[in-house]
Amino acid sequence: MARRSRPPERAGGGEPLSVEQAVELAVRYGLAELEVEQAGTRIRVVREHAPAAAAPAPRPELAGAPAPAQVVAAAAAPHLVPVEAPMVGTFYRAPGPDAAPFVLEGDVVKEGQVLCIIEAMKLMNEIEAKAAGRVAKILVENAQPVEYGQPLFLLEPR
Repeated sequence: MARRSRPPERAGGGEPLSVEQAVELAVRYGLAELEVEQAGTRIRVVREHAPAAAAPAPRPELAGAPAPAQVVAAAAAPHLVPVEAPMVGTFYRAPGPDAAPFVLEGDVVKEGQVLCIIEAMKLMNEIEAKAAGRVAKILVENAQPVEYGQPLFLLEPR
């Protein structure tokens, strides 16, 4: 379960939070997930393997830590539609170990087309495209665990 924490109020008033600042807050407070919406812009940070313990003390060496690729990709192209994991499980790009992947980056997909499989409790669940478009980015490696709500793909709608 993600622990939610409210960061201290920022000095300086109404300037929007940057992607880097959101990632820094998630790391600093040990959050598994952080979502911020300001002035019509939504930033969502999902950390894999976030610590479950109490929030650690701030570490200055983490201030310059690079943002996760999925957060940077999502923030860099707000017109892209994320396809998120509807459950916790293991992500598979292909129907079998020797089979070709369902989709590759750059493929054009139809609404309802199978993009991947998430295995949960020995059941294989097909994850479908929620819109027609082009697969702009695959955000998860094959056979990796995924969390509920974690972005898996970014689609460029058509």
